[in-house]
Amino acid sequence: MKNFILMSGTGSYLPIKRISNEDISKMVDTSDEWIQKRSGIKFRHFVDKGELTSDMATKAAMKVIQNSNINSKDIDLIIVATTTPDLTFPATAVKVQKNLNINAIAFDVQAVCAGFVYALSVGVSMLKDGYGDKCLVIGADSMSKILDWKDRTTSVLFGDGAGAVLLEKIESDNSSQFNWGVLSNVIHTDGNFHDILYTDGGVGKSQTSGYIKMKGKDVFKHAVEKLSNSFIEALNKANLSTSDIDWLIPHQANQRIINAVGEKLGFNKNKIISTVYYHGNTSAASIPLALDHAINKKMVKNGDFIGLQAIGGGLSWGSSVIKYGKPTK
Repeated sequence: MKNFILMSGTGSYLPIKRISNEDISKMVDTSDEWIQKRSGIKFRHFVDKGELTSDMATKAAMKVIQNSNINSKDIDLIIVATTTPDLTFPATAVKVQKNLNINAIAFDVQAVCAGFVYALSVGVSMLKDGYGDKCLVIGADSMSKILDWKDRTTSVLFGDGAGAVLLEKIESDNSSQFNWGVLSNVIHTDGNFHDILYTDGGVGKSQTSGYIKMKGKDVFKHAVEKLSNSFIEALNKANLSTSDIDWLIPHQANQRIINAVGEKLGFNKNKIISTVYYHGNTSAASIPLALDHAINKKMVKNGDFIGLQAIGGGLSWGSSVIKYGKPTK
């Protein structure tokens, strides 16, 4: 018998408050044309007063439980990728566990925009190591809380949201089923580039969360290179090629980055999922938001090969290759 880890369900949540580029132009010196030309973003969603990252994460988790038709009591692990937790401690995942009223190991992972890929890697490893059979991996961020409205180069890019996936451990001796589920994960970090994307505050430094600071040109260059290279690495690890991939689902940071990576990898634009126009850069939430959107639109189907890739502060980055859904009998 062999263990393999399925990604068998998704769910997502966006706050009700939708902010257009026109709305943003009333808050900072910018315009719809300027924002769309540089980022491809038209809208983003912001949490309402009193709405927390854990609230969004819980709603995304409830969606994936409903969509997967499982009993929430069967969930053994909850991993939340976030850089905007409710509190310094305890972990946001603990609040999600409480809200769901279940008994599960719960903790957070912090790798900023790469957080979902990191959390996915941790979830797969823990299930294989015997920490249960079902895991919720959630990406959730309230990026509006750390925006500097005096800086139009960053404040226009980010939004809030949450997305979640269900991982399930399956035992099988059927060799035809071994190529289902999460086939490879690749993650990397290079602290030498710490200063090109960071916040200027933190508990230890200033007792504040700080604001996002970014060197956009440097981030663009590293994003294209590192996302492309890590995805090729993940493909090689899964013994697949780009032609085997049905859908590429990149981190939804900037349409120009998405286009450049797609071109470098030789992907047809019709095989790349992009939702950045609708919700901006939601950090760790962006990949599961885009994946859930693609499934709801009946683009991604059971048995499709999908590629995930993300890069964030650290620099931290990574890619995953997955055969989505459950094996057919």
